[in-house]
Amino acid sequence: MISAIHRRDALKTLALASAASLLAPALRAQSLQPKEVKWKTSIGLNGFQSGSRKYKKNYPIWEVLDFAARHGFEGVELVGDWPQGGYPAAAEQDRARALRRLYDQYGLRIFSIQLGAGGAFDPDAAARQKWLEEFRDRIQLAKQLGCDCVGMWPGGGLRGQTLDEALARLAASFHEAGKIAGDHGIMACFEIEPVFVFNTADHYLRILHGAAHPNLKGIYDPSHFDQMNGRTGRPEELLARVGVPNIGYLQFCDTDSTLRDGGTSTHLGCGDGKTDCAKALRLLKAGGFRGWIMVDEWEVPDPYDACLKCKRVVDEVWKSG
Repeated sequence: MISAIHRRDALKTLALASAASLLAPALRAQSLQPKEVKWKTSIGLNGFQSGSRKYKKNYPIWEVLDFAARHGFEGVELVGDWPQGGYPAAAEQDRARALRRLYDQYGLRIFSIQLGAGGAFDPDAAARQKWLEEFRDRIQLAKQLGCDCVGMWPGGGLRGQTLDEALARLAASFHEAGKIAGDHGIMACFEIEPVFVFNTADHYLRILHGAAHPNLKGIYDPSHFDQMNGRTGRPEELLARVGVPNIGYLQFCDTDSTLRDGGTSTHLGCGDGKTDCAKALRLLKAGGFRGWIMVDEWEVPDPYDACLKCKRVVDEVWKSG
């Protein structure tokens, strides 16, 4: 004979088992639902590099990475000459592993590395080919580091060619760069700015559409877009012309529409300039952008402050729905 207590326990167990069997299909279906893809935030080492040079400040790399991890950033964009030495070659796999391990220890992803692209529009075909070979090596390194992107900056003079010739050569090289990057699952992205020979909205669009490769996209930097949009304080207008699908990642900041003493656009923390930082983010979100947003603290006297101000706006726009 089963006691009343045992009977109650048995009935309770049967009820729980029945409920679990009813819930199981719903739970399985829920687990199979794709998670919402969210954009990711990163710091840029370029701000700490430029600040240490311009303002003679010291930013120990462990302090920078600890700051990024504590404040919820997910990644870092590297620069080639800071904090020490250049990038390893792709063949130097032990050095590449050691570099990646440094960032892994802080739970941070190396999402991109910055690359020069002056050789991409050199009038000499052999020099352009050499640049592509170097770019291939950098892409192989970026793959080892776990990057989603690489950034390219086509600085340098015309070297005897016309601007139209330089634009055509740059677009052709960037088309090949897009193919090389795409073969490794990486997006090649470019930026132009006031100190370059390529520094207008027309130049930006000619490079983008001349390269015409799905793995070659632009970088949205509000300070540079504002300069190319006539210093109106409305960089999102040029972003709309370029098109959200043509943006690979962001170098995000505010600006007051002026230039630094070095000739490039003034980068500021969000709220310290005159643009509506959230407006561009809402446009990007509505257009389906779900990539990396790197806070660009270039020559900002306090890069930590700029990072926090910009991330606050990024998080608020995402949460606003």
